[in-house]
Amino acid sequence: MNINELQDGDSVYVIYRNPHTQNVATVQEATVTTNPENPHELSLFMYDTYYPLTDEYAMYQTSEEAEQMYEYYFGPTM
Repeated sequence: MNINELQDGDSVYVIYRNPHTQNVATVQEATVTTNPENPHELSLFMYDTYYPLTDEYAMYQTSEEAEQMYEYYFGPTM
């Protein structure tokens, strides 16, 4: 996903790792919004927190795409 194409109000789906338990991850919907600390930047808003909008996040346009990638990386191994 090209973060330069995102606009205020867009929804994305993020594979989010729990900061307290690194082996736990979920797919979470996030909203792209103006950074409240710098109105010239965008941020991700999820879990009542603003996160910097960077390429470091695994972001997807649809929940289906995010779930598919989640299963690929975190699903059971055979």
